[in-house]
Amino acid sequence: MKRVILFFSLIFLLVACGTDAYYDKSFTFAGHKWEQKVKPSFTVDFKDTSKLYDFVLTLRTTEDYKYSNIWIFLNSKPPIGESVREPYEIKTTYPDGNWIGKKTGSLVEHQLIFKRRKVPFKGKYTFTIEQGITQKNVEDITDISFRVEEVK
Repeated sequence: MKRVILFFSLIFLLVACGTDAYYDKSFTFAGHKWEQKVKPSFTVDFKDTSKLYDFVLTLRTTEDYKYSNIWIFLNSKPPIGESVREPYEIKTTYPDGNWIGKKTGSLVEHQLIFKRRKVPFKGKYTFTIEQGITQKNVEDITDISFRVEEVK
């Protein structure tokens, strides 16, 4: 009985200490294949420009993913002004072939984190992600998520 109480107490503490996301959405790729024409998009409505935010892009692959990295383009469209398109490399393995990301079962989680950022305008920002490699389709990619957390 003590073990059951201890287990549920630990679960409660872990949940209570978790960071609430300001925004958190995922996009699942059909058949674990990211086609070039598929561009997941996430729209975040920022109401306070005085706060700092952490932006976390999480890409999940299967352990069958055969490359040591993936290039993406992050398109950011603010409510006012021009869109910006920036390339980013997400490294997936070390030179020895071991996974860089967090492996759980047959899935590997890779993150790109932008810490303590401000937004210049109130309103809706749209973030669109394109795969940026020369192949039309990238196999063994399960999903991508976009999370925004308020810095406390």
